[in-house]
Amino acid sequence: MEQVLALAPDAGAVAAGRKLGQAGVWRGLGRSARALWGECQGSALYQVRVDLADLAVACSCPSRKFPCKHGLGLLLLAAASPAAVPEGEPPEWVSAWLARRAERAAQRAPDAPVKKRPEKPPASADRAAARRADQRRARVAAGIEALDRWLSDLVRTGLASVATQPATFWEQQAARLVDAQAPGLAARVRRLAAIPNSSPDWPERLLGQLGRLALLTESYRRIEELEPALQEDVRGAVGWTLSREEVVARGEAQADEWLILGQRVTVEERLRAQSTWLLGARSGRFALVLQYANGRAAFPETLLPGSRLAAELVYWPSAYPLRALMARRQDKEIPMSGPVRGATTVAAFLDGAANALAQQPWLERLPCALRGVVARQEASAGVRWLLVDAEGVALPLAPGEHWRLLALSGGRPVDLLGEWGGEAVLPLGVVADGAYHRLGEDA
Repeated sequence: MEQVLALAPDAGAVAAGRKLGQAGVWRGLGRSARALWGECQGSALYQVRVDLADLAVACSCPSRKFPCKHGLGLLLLAAASPAAVPEGEPPEWVSAWLARRAERAAQRAPDAPVKKRPEKPPASADRAAARRADQRRARVAAGIEALDRWLSDLVRTGLASVATQPATFWEQQAARLVDAQAPGLAARVRRLAAIPNSSPDWPERLLGQLGRLALLTESYRRIEELEPALQEDVRGAVGWTLSREEVVARGEAQADEWLILGQRVTVEERLRAQSTWLLGARSGRFALVLQYANGRAAFPETLLPGSRLAAELVYWPSAYPLRALMARRQDKEIPMSGPVRGATTVAAFLDGAANALAQQPWLERLPCALRGVVARQEASAGVRWLLVDAEGVALPLAPGEHWRLLALSGGRPVDLLGEWGGEAVLPLGVVADGAYHRLGEDA
């Protein structure tokens, strides 16, 4: 039930889905090894189908929410009362949908045959592409020169000068970098706006971020001197992107049983961004799957926190590979069980984080898996939440109310799964008494 509710786009969809989780409002219910289906009477008779391989939902209703209340209702009914959804052969409208999904999945697979493109007109197209690439490199170089002057001015005049600056002070510089076709640098400058006056030590934190930004611009100037993998990191941080085909061709593939540790959704420039952290049960490697969707549209892959999924991932080329794409899913998700591999002390976790940053200095977030830690409050210098390991060493939790974590742990050691931003841990999941529970705003 918890995994089904984790799919809901908002609380309203949960409430409406619960009302439809009753057998009496459905007709033609059925299930097979691959799918669930049924018809629900609303203002019309809506056909609802669910692919059990990844819990993708399709409904003939006009709702813009994914999954809609009808899809949630069918899933809730199947989870709570399996006997109400009898086994059978799927009708044609379900079989046709499954066939279309299988065809699209085969086309996305890394070993799928590539459609032959028509012959390009003679070298004019190549010359035009090369000219555009040269123009972009020139614009980026000019934008970085201007950014370096701006950074030097900040340091020369003193960081106290930005304490009273409005948000437009940062946005104007970010906009110049967007015009210079360096969106990665622009995003980093925008994030600086949240630091001034945010804490007593904000000048130190701001100076550290300015230093990382200066290291990035200097690295871009001398990019030919870097190792190839680090060159990829620098280009990506500045704003160059890779297509799926390029990642598959140049990245490292890793097949494993992946534990889905946690997930969060943020809004980035009118797009919803979903970040999902995974851990290979056999390899012990972490992976970050980033997905984007417009408005309330569904994300391409359905990934349920607390599940175990057999799949092949392909990592973006990097000096410290973390981001990955889902190349192939081999089985449907099953609930995670048992302890999760992770650091047993805060010191061991911080050593791992330091090693990652030594290889790739512009990592802004890292996975955190801590075993046997206790959540507690400290009121000595303002109320704050901490994670304390068996040695009594503490690590701060991100600002917020973490009563759900405390309630689930009961004051006892638990395995905490989250995201480390360099200063605090954002909890995304917890394993207490052998069971996984989702944390965070979406829980």
